[in-house]
Parts: sequence; structure tokens; C-alpha cells
Amino acid sequence: MTETVEVDTQTYQSLEFAARISGCTAGEVVARLVSVASMPMAAAKEKTEQPEAASGVTVYADYEGHRTQGRYDPRTTRIDITSGPLSGQSFKSPTGAARAVVAHYKPGVSPNRNGWSFWVLDDGSGKFLQSIRGTS
Repeated sequence: MTETVEVDTQTYQSLEFAARISGCTAGEVVARLVSVASMPMAAAKEKTEQPEAASGVTVYADYEGHRTQGRYDPRTTRIDITSGPLSGQSFKSPTGAARAVVAHYKPGVSPNRNGWSFWVLDDGSGKFLQSIRGTS
């Protein structure tokens, strides 16, 4: 049985964007969100946390309709790309990683970007990587 949920245009566009970058439908995005929100807090935290072996801070960048995810190492300032066409590549700095993303998705423009304000913490805060710069 399929039910319908009404949302405003902006929310629908956000769902469509999330679906596009995660390779699923808008309905699946909603189902995942409801599933995580319905879990007891300890189970939800355990499900969303990265394994301890994976050090660093998860970050993402949305550029030209594509989300690129990565892991920032505060000790070295490296970013390792973990999703998308650049997955597996490692960059010495957030700026180097940002430039690679821009050059990949829009090769006709200057890739010069400030990586500290290009990457966003993937913790739901919406804060730029700049917010934790130099805290380690």
C-alpha cells in the first residue's frame, strides 16, 4: 500500500536533491530518515557513527548538483575523497581537494577555491570545515 505525503516545494526539491546524490528515490530518503528517527537514541548513534578505525572528520561538498564526501584528518589537514568519481584520491589540503572537485565538475572555470569554506562538516551542523581549523 502506497501513501502520499504532502510537502512544500522547497522540501520536495531538497528531497529530490538528496535522492539524486544518494542514488535512490525521494520516498527512500524519507524512509531512511524515519527509520533513523524512530530508533532508540543509542541504536541510532551506533548506526550512524563511523568505525573507530576510521580516523578523522567526515565532510562533504555540494557543487554543481553533486555531493562529494570525504574524510578530513586534523593532524595532517589531508582530505581523502570517499564518494563520487574522485573517490580514493587523497589531497594534502582542503583547498587542493576543493580545486579537484571544481575542476572535475566544471572544467571550464577557474578551480581556485578556499577549501576551508568549501567543505562542510558532515555532522548535521552545517558548519564549514573552517570552524574546526586548528583545534587539534
